[in-house]
Amino acid sequence: MSTNTQMAKLAVLIDADNTQPSISEALLKEIANYGVASVRRAYGDWTQPNLKGWKDVLTVSAIQPVQQFGYTTGKNATDGAMIIDAMDLLYTGIYDGFCLVSSDSDFTGLAQRLRQAGKIVYGFGEHKTPQSLVSACDKFVYLDVLREDVADGGKPTPKDRTTLRRDHKLARLLREAQSAASDDDGWAQLGEVGSNISKQAPDFDPRNYGYKKLGELVGALGLFEIDERKLADGRSKAIYLRLAEAARDGKSEGRADKRR
Repeated sequence: MSTNTQMAKLAVLIDADNTQPSISEALLKEIANYGVASVRRAYGDWTQPNLKGWKDVLTVSAIQPVQQFGYTTGKNATDGAMIIDAMDLLYTGIYDGFCLVSSDSDFTGLAQRLRQAGKIVYGFGEHKTPQSLVSACDKFVYLDVLREDVADGGKPTPKDRTTLRRDHKLARLLREAQSAASDDDGWAQLGEVGSNISKQAPDFDPRNYGYKKLGELVGALGLFEIDERKLADGRSKAIYLRLAEAARDGKSEGRADKRR
Protein backbone atom coordinates (compact mmCIF):
# COMPACT_ATOMS: atom_id res chain seq x y z
CA MET A 1 0.00 0.00 0.00
CA SER A 2 1.39 3.39 -0.96
CA THR A 3 1.92 6.21 1.52
CA ASN A 4 -0.53 8.36 -0.42
CA THR A 5 -3.25 5.75 0.01
CA GLN A 6 -2.49 5.36 3.70
CA MET A 7 -2.77 9.12 4.21
CA ALA A 8 -5.93 9.64 2.13
CA LYS A 9 -8.53 11.48 4.22
CA LEU A 10 -11.87 9.72 4.04
CA ALA A 11 -15.36 10.67 5.20
CA VAL A 12 -17.30 7.63 6.40
CA LEU A 13 -21.07 8.06 6.23
CA ILE A 14 -23.19 5.18 7.54
CA ASP A 15 -26.88 4.64 6.87
CA ALA A 16 -27.66 3.07 10.25
CA ASP A 17 -31.21 2.23 9.15
CA ASN A 18 -29.80 -0.20 6.56
CA THR A 19 -26.61 -1.42 8.27
CA GLN A 20 -26.15 -3.83 11.17
CA PRO A 21 -24.03 -2.53 14.08
CA SER A 22 -22.23 -5.89 14.41
CA ILE A 23 -20.28 -5.12 11.25
CA SER A 24 -18.77 -1.84 12.50
CA GLU A 25 -15.40 -3.19 13.70
CA ALA A 26 -14.72 -5.17 10.52
CA LEU A 27 -15.98 -2.25 8.42
CA LEU A 28 -13.57 0.27 9.95
CA LYS A 29 -10.72 -2.22 9.66
CA GLU A 30 -11.49 -2.60 5.96
CA ILE A 31 -11.69 1.17 5.45
CA ALA A 32 -8.23 1.52 7.04
CA ASN A 33 -6.86 -0.26 3.94
CA TYR A 34 -7.92 2.72 1.83
CA GLY A 35 -7.07 5.65 4.06
CA VAL A 36 -7.78 7.45 7.33
CA ALA A 37 -11.41 7.68 8.47
CA SER A 38 -11.20 11.36 9.41
CA VAL A 39 -14.98 11.69 9.69
CA ARG A 40 -17.20 8.91 11.03
CA ARG A 41 -20.92 9.56 11.11
CA ALA A 42 -23.97 7.33 11.40
CA TYR A 43 -27.43 8.58 10.46
CA GLY A 44 -30.80 7.57 11.81
CA ASP A 45 -33.62 8.32 14.21
CA TRP A 46 -31.93 7.37 17.46
CA THR A 47 -35.21 7.62 19.37
CA GLN A 48 -36.40 4.45 17.61
CA PRO A 49 -35.85 1.00 19.18
CA ASN A 50 -34.54 -0.57 15.95
CA LEU A 51 -31.27 1.39 16.34
CA LYS A 52 -30.72 0.39 19.95
CA GLY A 53 -27.89 -1.99 18.99
CA TRP A 54 -25.88 0.89 17.53
CA LYS A 55 -25.64 2.90 20.75
CA ASP A 56 -22.77 0.96 22.35
CA VAL A 57 -20.97 0.66 19.03
CA LEU A 58 -20.96 4.43 18.45
CA THR A 59 -18.83 5.12 21.52
CA VAL A 60 -16.42 2.23 21.06
CA SER A 61 -15.79 3.01 17.40
CA ALA A 62 -15.80 6.82 17.79
CA ILE A 63 -18.70 7.19 15.36
CA GLN A 64 -20.73 10.40 15.65
CA PRO A 65 -24.50 9.80 15.66
CA VAL A 66 -26.50 12.23 13.56
CA GLN A 67 -30.13 12.52 14.63
CA GLN A 68 -32.71 12.66 11.88
CA PHE A 69 -36.37 12.46 12.78
CA GLY A 70 -38.71 10.73 10.33
CA TYR A 71 -41.21 13.54 9.86
CA THR A 72 -43.10 11.90 7.02
CA THR A 73 -44.37 8.34 6.87
CA GLY A 74 -42.90 6.37 3.98
CA LYS A 75 -40.00 8.74 3.44
CA ASN A 76 -36.46 7.96 4.54
CA ALA A 77 -35.19 11.16 6.18
CA THR A 78 -31.81 9.51 6.80
CA ASP A 79 -31.06 9.58 3.08
CA GLY A 80 -31.55 13.32 2.84
CA ALA A 81 -29.40 14.03 5.89
CA MET A 82 -26.54 11.91 4.56
CA ILE A 83 -26.68 13.52 1.15
CA ILE A 84 -26.67 17.06 2.57
CA ASP A 85 -23.75 16.24 4.88
CA ALA A 86 -21.81 14.61 2.06
CA MET A 87 -22.14 17.71 -0.11
CA ASP A 88 -21.13 19.99 2.78
CA LEU A 89 -18.02 17.83 3.34
CA LEU A 90 -17.28 17.82 -0.39
CA TYR A 91 -17.29 21.62 -0.56
CA THR A 92 -14.72 21.89 2.22
CA GLY A 93 -12.19 20.44 -0.22
CA ILE A 94 -10.50 18.60 2.66
CA TYR A 95 -11.41 14.98 1.86
CA ASP A 96 -9.88 12.71 -0.76
CA GLY A 97 -12.70 10.20 -0.77
CA PHE A 98 -16.00 9.07 0.70
CA CYS A 99 -17.16 5.76 2.15
CA LEU A 100 -20.91 5.32 1.70
CA VAL A 101 -22.24 2.50 3.86
CA SER A 102 -25.71 1.57 2.64
CA SER A 103 -27.60 -0.87 0.42
CA ASP A 104 -30.05 1.82 -0.67
CA SER A 105 -30.16 2.78 -4.36
CA ASP A 106 -31.14 6.34 -3.33
CA PHE A 107 -27.42 7.06 -2.88
CA THR A 108 -26.59 6.32 -6.52
CA GLY A 109 -26.85 9.97 -7.52
CA LEU A 110 -24.68 11.02 -4.59
CA ALA A 111 -21.94 8.56 -5.53
CA GLN A 112 -22.01 9.81 -9.11
CA ARG A 113 -21.83 13.45 -8.01
CA LEU A 114 -18.86 12.79 -5.70
CA ARG A 115 -16.97 11.02 -8.48
CA GLN A 116 -17.70 13.85 -10.89
CA ALA A 117 -16.01 16.12 -8.36
CA GLY A 118 -12.89 13.97 -8.57
CA LYS A 119 -13.37 12.11 -5.28
CA ILE A 120 -12.92 8.37 -4.95
CA VAL A 121 -16.03 6.63 -3.67
CA TYR A 122 -15.99 3.35 -1.74
CA GLY A 123 -19.35 1.67 -1.31
CA PHE A 124 -20.25 -0.90 1.34
CA GLY A 125 -23.51 -2.82 1.39
CA GLU A 126 -25.35 -6.12 1.31
CA HIS A 127 -25.59 -8.40 -1.73
CA LYS A 128 -29.11 -7.03 -2.23
CA THR A 129 -27.61 -3.63 -3.15
CA PRO A 130 -28.95 -2.56 -6.58
CA GLN A 131 -26.45 -2.65 -9.42
CA SER A 132 -26.97 1.07 -9.99
CA LEU A 133 -25.29 1.95 -6.70
CA VAL A 134 -22.56 -0.69 -7.11
CA SER A 135 -21.64 0.68 -10.56
CA ALA A 136 -21.66 4.29 -9.32
CA CYS A 137 -18.77 3.55 -6.90
CA ASP A 138 -15.07 3.20 -7.69
CA LYS A 139 -15.01 0.12 -5.48
CA PHE A 140 -17.83 -1.73 -3.77
CA VAL A 141 -17.32 -4.19 -0.89
CA TYR A 142 -20.06 -6.55 0.20
CA LEU A 143 -20.56 -6.58 3.96
CA ASP A 144 -21.22 -10.32 3.76
CA VAL A 145 -17.52 -10.79 3.00
CA LEU A 146 -16.53 -8.86 6.10
CA ARG A 147 -18.91 -10.92 8.22
CA GLU A 148 -17.39 -14.13 6.90
CA ASP A 149 -13.90 -12.86 7.69
CA VAL A 150 -14.93 -12.27 11.29
CA ALA A 151 -16.80 -15.56 11.62
CA ASP A 152 -13.97 -17.61 10.11
CA GLY A 153 -11.18 -15.79 11.90
CA GLY A 154 -10.05 -14.16 8.67
CA LYS A 155 -9.86 -17.53 6.85
CA PRO A 156 -12.79 -17.77 4.44
CA THR A 157 -13.59 -21.12 2.79
CA PRO A 158 -12.27 -21.00 -0.80
CA LYS A 159 -14.32 -22.28 -3.72
CA ASP A 160 -12.74 -25.20 -5.56
CA ARG A 161 -11.63 -25.17 -9.20
CA THR A 162 -14.74 -26.91 -10.49
CA THR A 163 -17.03 -24.36 -8.85
CA LEU A 164 -14.92 -21.44 -10.05
CA ARG A 165 -14.92 -22.66 -13.65
CA ARG A 166 -18.69 -22.89 -13.64
CA ASP A 167 -18.72 -19.15 -13.06
CA HIS A 168 -18.43 -18.08 -16.70
CA LYS A 169 -18.71 -14.40 -15.79
CA LEU A 170 -15.61 -14.67 -13.58
CA ALA A 171 -13.59 -16.50 -16.26
CA ARG A 172 -14.58 -13.98 -18.92
CA LEU A 173 -13.74 -11.02 -16.68
CA LEU A 174 -10.27 -12.37 -15.90
CA ARG A 175 -9.55 -13.32 -19.51
CA GLU A 176 -10.59 -9.93 -20.87
CA ALA A 177 -8.63 -8.03 -18.21
CA GLN A 178 -5.52 -10.15 -18.82
CA SER A 179 -5.80 -9.77 -22.58
CA ALA A 180 -6.12 -5.97 -22.30
CA ALA A 181 -2.90 -5.78 -20.25
CA SER A 182 -0.85 -8.38 -22.14
CA ASP A 183 2.33 -7.78 -24.15
CA ASP A 184 3.21 -9.24 -27.54
CA ASP A 185 4.06 -12.58 -25.93
CA GLY A 186 0.75 -12.76 -24.13
CA TRP A 187 2.09 -11.98 -20.64
CA ALA A 188 0.43 -9.42 -18.35
CA GLN A 189 1.46 -8.18 -14.91
CA LEU A 190 -1.01 -9.20 -12.22
CA GLY A 191 -1.29 -5.64 -10.85
CA GLU A 192 -2.39 -4.32 -14.25
CA VAL A 193 -4.89 -7.15 -14.61
CA GLY A 194 -6.36 -6.21 -11.21
CA SER A 195 -6.61 -2.56 -12.24
CA ASN A 196 -8.48 -3.48 -15.43
CA ILE A 197 -10.89 -5.67 -13.48
CA SER A 198 -11.64 -2.86 -10.99
CA LYS A 199 -12.55 -0.52 -13.85
CA GLN A 200 -15.01 -3.06 -15.27
CA ALA A 201 -16.47 -4.46 -12.05
CA PRO A 202 -16.33 -2.26 -8.91
CA ASP A 203 -17.68 -5.12 -6.78
CA PHE A 204 -15.04 -7.65 -7.85
CA ASP A 205 -13.20 -9.00 -4.82
CA PRO A 206 -11.26 -12.29 -4.50
CA ARG A 207 -12.86 -12.67 -1.08
CA ASN A 208 -16.22 -13.15 -2.79
CA TYR A 209 -14.77 -16.50 -3.88
CA GLY A 210 -13.02 -17.32 -0.61
CA TYR A 211 -9.52 -16.06 -1.53
CA LYS A 212 -7.60 -13.26 0.15
CA LYS A 213 -5.64 -12.16 -2.92
CA LEU A 214 -6.17 -12.01 -6.67
CA GLY A 215 -3.09 -14.17 -7.29
CA GLU A 216 -4.55 -16.96 -5.14
CA LEU A 217 -7.84 -16.83 -7.03
CA VAL A 218 -6.10 -16.89 -10.41
CA GLY A 219 -4.00 -19.87 -9.34
CA ALA A 220 -7.06 -21.77 -8.14
CA LEU A 221 -8.93 -21.12 -11.39
CA GLY A 222 -6.13 -22.75 -13.39
CA LEU A 223 -6.71 -20.91 -16.67
CA PHE A 224 -3.37 -19.08 -16.70
CA GLU A 225 0.32 -19.82 -16.65
CA ILE A 226 1.92 -17.96 -13.75
CA ASP A 227 5.47 -16.58 -13.76
CA GLU A 228 7.08 -14.78 -10.80
CA ARG A 229 9.84 -12.42 -11.96
CA LYS A 230 12.40 -10.26 -10.21
CA LEU A 231 12.16 -6.57 -10.97
CA ALA A 232 15.04 -4.28 -11.94
CA ASP A 233 15.98 -3.55 -8.32
CA GLY A 234 16.82 -7.23 -7.83
CA ARG A 235 14.70 -7.50 -4.68
CA SER A 236 11.08 -6.87 -5.59
CA LYS A 237 9.05 -9.42 -7.50
CA ALA A 238 6.07 -9.23 -9.80
CA ILE A 239 3.65 -11.90 -10.95
CA TYR A 240 2.87 -12.27 -14.64
CA LEU A 241 0.00 -14.20 -16.23
CA ARG A 242 -0.51 -15.77 -19.63
CA LEU A 243 -3.48 -17.76 -20.85
CA ALA A 244 -2.63 -21.45 -20.41
CA GLU A 245 -1.74 -23.37 -23.57
CA ALA A 246 -4.88 -25.50 -23.52
CA ALA A 247 -7.04 -22.41 -23.10
CA ARG A 248 -5.16 -20.62 -25.92
CA ASP A 249 -5.66 -23.61 -28.22
CA GLY A 250 -9.35 -23.72 -27.39
CA LYS A 251 -9.64 -20.02 -28.10
CA SER A 252 -7.89 -20.41 -31.46
CA GLU A 253 -10.12 -23.33 -32.41
CA GLY A 254 -13.17 -21.25 -31.52
CA ARG A 255 -12.03 -18.45 -33.84
CA ALA A 256 -11.32 -20.96 -36.62
CA ASP A 257 -14.80 -22.46 -36.28
CA LYS A 258 -16.36 -19.02 -36.64
CA ARG A 259 -14.42 -18.40 -39.86
CA ARG A 260 -15.69 -21.64 -41.48
